[in-house]
Amino acid sequence: MRIRDELFGKEVLDADIQIVGKVSDVVLDKDTYEITDLVLKKTGFSEQIKASENLVPMELVKVIGDKILLKGEDDL
Repeated sequence: MRIRDELFGKEVLDADIQIVGKVSDVVLDKDTYEITDLVLKKTGFSEQIKASENLVPMELVKVIGDKILLKGEDDL
């Protein structure tokens, strides 16, 4: 899997199908080279006000497809 092609720019949705941001980068474990976190850049109006990023641990990712869906309370 090519990280840049497969993940960067994908929209991330919470369990309520609300957009929480787009993947702008990833954090890798330096020993295993596994992705540990997704770095999200907020989108929409909040992006225009202030550039901010959030880290989402991979343990919270439910599905990666055309969009990335995060787990809800029922999944944890």
